[in-house]
Amino acid sequence: MKPEVQLNTNYYKVQNIKNLTESTFVLQLPKSRFKFESGQHISLSISGDYQSREYSIYSAEDDEHLEVLVKEVDGGYFSPKLKHLKEGDMVEVHGPFGRFSLDAQKRDSHKHIFIASGTGIAPFHSMVKSNPGLDYQVIHGVRHTNEAYEREEYENGKYFLCTSRDTDSDFHGRLTAYLKEAEFDKNSCFYLCGNSDMIFDAMEILKEKGFSRDDVNVEVYF
Repeated sequence: MKPEVQLNTNYYKVQNIKNLTESTFVLQLPKSRFKFESGQHISLSISGDYQSREYSIYSAEDDEHLEVLVKEVDGGYFSPKLKHLKEGDMVEVHGPFGRFSLDAQKRDSHKHIFIASGTGIAPFHSMVKSNPGLDYQVIHGVRHTNEAYEREEYENGKYFLCTSRDTDSDFHGRLTAYLKEAEFDKNSCFYLCGNSDMIFDAMEILKEKGFSRDDVNVEVYF
């Protein structure tokens, strides 16, 4: 009697790498049987390599593909290797992980304010695409306007861009400087994703505006 063949379902073939800027790209894999909740992340490694990294899922829950948004780190070890993958190359995926998700109890009763720096916008892209009809506002902080990753994917008027290095945006300056000026409806809940400095500053600003810790969901990129 032949032994039953065990297939490793954690390996995926790269389907496409879509460059959004010179350093930022979307890595596309087949969805297969992978199930996740928007806001979750995966652990990704390259076949034959000993290192792995965690990336928030960029695609919607019901998309045909599984996608992550990656910024190549200058001088980094892992992200340049991802950028140089070719169609058909193998990667290993584990997950999904994490509890950063849309607040189901506030899904239809609140305005959802998504605050992101850089590629921290990835889970919010997934949440917006997975929840048609959601009342939301994306506030995205980057250095340059060309880092407004696929802004056309968001409904008109629901994506607000803050740029610290150029002026061709909705607000010239740091995202946190805009938050200090902004007014939010009391019936708002907030989701923060990005670098730790932005998140800690944003939490303090929201606290000063009268919002409690229960109104804020956080995912930190160190």
